[in-house]
Amino acid sequence: MNIKQNKNQNRIIAIIGLGYVGLPLIIKFLNSKKYNVIGIDNDKNKINDLKKGRSYISHILHKEAKFIRDNALNLSDNYNLIEKANVIIFTLPTPITKNKDPDMSYISSALKSAKNFFKKNQLVILESTVYPGATADYFLPIFKEKNFIVGKNIFLGYSPEREDPGNKNFNISNIVKLVSGYTNKCLSKCEQIYSSINIKTKKVSSIKTAEITKLYENIFRSVNIGLVNEMKLISDKMNLDIHEIIEAAKTKPFGFKAFYPGPGLGGHCIPIDPYLLTWKAKQYDLHTKFVELSGDINNSMPSFVIGKIGDTLNSLKKNFSKSIILIIGVAYKKNINDTRESPSIKIIESLYAKGSKILYHDDYVKKINIKVPKKKFSLRKKNHTLRSVKLDKQTLKKVDLVCIVSDHDYIDYKLIKDYSRIIVDCRGRFRHKKNLVRA
Repeated sequence: MNIKQNKNQNRIIAIIGLGYVGLPLIIKFLNSKKYNVIGIDNDKNKINDLKKGRSYISHILHKEAKFIRDNALNLSDNYNLIEKANVIIFTLPTPITKNKDPDMSYISSALKSAKNFFKKNQLVILESTVYPGATADYFLPIFKEKNFIVGKNIFLGYSPEREDPGNKNFNISNIVKLVSGYTNKCLSKCEQIYSSINIKTKKVSSIKTAEITKLYENIFRSVNIGLVNEMKLISDKMNLDIHEIIEAAKTKPFGFKAFYPGPGLGGHCIPIDPYLLTWKAKQYDLHTKFVELSGDINNSMPSFVIGKIGDTLNSLKKNFSKSIILIIGVAYKKNINDTRESPSIKIIESLYAKGSKILYHDDYVKKINIKVPKKKFSLRKKNHTLRSVKLDKQTLKKVDLVCIVSDHDYIDYKLIKDYSRIIVDCRGRFRHKKNLVRA
């Protein structure tokens, strides 16, 4: 184990999980110059990229990756490093299964690797989005196994991440951090560690309160996006412009908050979190009708887009199987390179299943792997790799239809407007255009 020494040697933070949450957290701790930081991740490719000063996240610059490389005590997949740490922060994904139950495998696997290296008086914090009670369910049995007493010789906190990748206005430095602890002493230590690096904190009374607050924040968005998506479906049937309706409603100075429709939800939070709470609520014999309904509406939007594309092709006297379709944007939202749960992928796979030839353009995502029908390529092949094509007038002229799914700001929309045969616009980028279809 090759750990560099410096004056902060007795103040070491170990961050487990070097993704969209872990990397900004490492940078924040390093910038404070108050702590040494160890970064741990099971993905050796991430570790190798960081050691070469390369960022694998679009909104984190290469110079920031080099800063991490040059200032971190260690970057590794070796969990025994946490034995040197005073504070251990877990920033791991928590997806859902095909049955929409919580998939806690990332946390469970990390704890299995870490448990032999926990030591007395460490502060252990979970930042992952989880169902209410999960922190206690997964951490307390391990502490009990090691004969630790939480609040006396080991300290447990929960502080849910509030990252919004690509958001230029809000980041870890100016977003209030919710903090909670298993005991009052745990809470005090959890609050201190974040406030010491100039993050404003808000204490809540229990870990369960913090866990459900995080879910509530994201479900609030899911429900309102579900509402505006349903309004879009209604407006479409009535031949009304949902974007004009939203802009008009925004003029009311109270009682309204604008949300915008889209082709479906993506990312690691909004499409998943309603089901985490729904799963837990069932244990209390509660049926979360409203929460589930928003998820169902949002999950149906890629099918609505496919229907719009089909109707548009019919208007051109073409069908799916004889059409070339250009998808603009495959990241789940604009200005980032994250494709998790992206509606673009679902749309592309559906179009492939219908026999369409698909091109896509996204400078943030150079290639994607998609599931395709076996007959499309070979009996052996279940996945197919697509690579981003150049967006120019030659490409636009050779396709039958352009569908804007993720509206990155760098894209030349005038070029699309001028040279596309017909446009299916899922993001409201165009207001008035002859060859435009809203989806």
